[in-house]
Order: sequence, then structure tokens, then C-alpha cells
Amino acid sequence: MGQILVVRHGQASFGADDYDVLSATGEEQARVVGRTLAHLTPDVVVHGSLVRQRRTAELAAEAAGWSASLKEDRRWNELESLAQFAAVSGSPDGLDREGFQRWYDAAMARWTGGEHDADYTESYLAFRDRSNAALSDVVGAGTVVAFSSGGPIAAITAELLAGGAPTYGRVLPGIVNGGITRVISGRRGLTLLSFNEHQHLAPELVTYR
Repeated sequence: MGQILVVRHGQASFGADDYDVLSATGEEQARVVGRTLAHLTPDVVVHGSLVRQRRTAELAAEAAGWSASLKEDRRWNELESLAQFAAVSGSPDGLDREGFQRWYDAAMARWTGGEHDADYTESYLAFRDRSNAALSDVVGAGTVVAFSSGGPIAAITAELLAGGAPTYGRVLPGIVNGGITRVISGRRGLTLLSFNEHQHLAPELVTYR
């Protein structure tokens, strides 16, 4: 029986000129993940191509003392949601936090609804399929640790629960930076063992974006 641990990257630099860089909190979250998983000897350590994903993997692997080489697979990347959503739902620039959240929730509902797939460079179904294909390709590789983002983790979770887009929308907002989702593979196929574990993080290290 194999196991796949999918880790959400550490906190990025929300509101900064370059979002795709870990904050100081994000770096510490990555190290805590590594120390938490130091008992494992992964056969594969994989991450998306985004800086925040790769850097989380590097810091965690260093803290854990893993010997496995890090591999990159772009299918673990987050959806490029803001650019896609703004192209069809208008720019959120200038909105306060509450206004942005209302805009984002409406744009997300439109994207996952399936009635306007042609408007997007990556539809919800395409995003779901490539996230789950990334998971499928490491099945049978032994113990795998994959460093990804909230979107792919939510897509994988929704698929394993046979929940579809509504489940995706419900689980996505609560995925913690540095949270761990565990999937096991066996004769029955893939089973979601746990979702969004974050008890390894001190309260001040629990962040959602």
C-alpha cells in the first residue's frame, strides 16, 4: 500500500509586489512541515513550478533530512484564477477585502458552474482533470510527498469524495498553508485518509492565504 501526502505551500506574500514568494511565516510553516514528516523516507518528492511551491518543498526537505531528489510537475500548479476571472468578471482592483471576497465568490461560482467553460483558458473540468492526473501519476511510486496549492488539493479531495464542484467550493477556503492531506492507494484504488491536517502548526502559524 502506498501513501501520497499533498502539502499546501507556505504562506505567500499576499498584497506584495510579488505574491509568489514565501513570507517569513510561510518559510517557518515549511520547516515545521519538514520536521513533522522527518520520520518518513519518501520515494518521490514533487512540487509544482510556482516559486512558493518549490521553496516550500526545498525548506521542508532540508528540515526533514530527505535524500530524495525534488522533481517538478506543473500539473500541481494552482489555477491562474485572478487573470481568468478578471477577464470575464471585471477587475477587482480597488475593492476592499470584503468587496474582493464578494467578487471572488461570484467569479468562482461562475467558473465552476460549467455553463461558461469556453470563456476561460482553463475550465473547472480541465483543472480538475489535470490535478487528478498529477495524483494518478505518482500512484504506485511508494511514499510520495507533493507540494501544491489549495486549488489542486480541493480538486483532488472533491474527486475522492465524489462530490463534484460544490464540494470543491466548500473545502477550498479552509485549506491551511502547510496543511497536509493524505491519500492511500491499495487494491480498492485511492482513498482519502485525512484532509487538511494542521495540528503540527502552532496557532500563530495557522494561515489561509
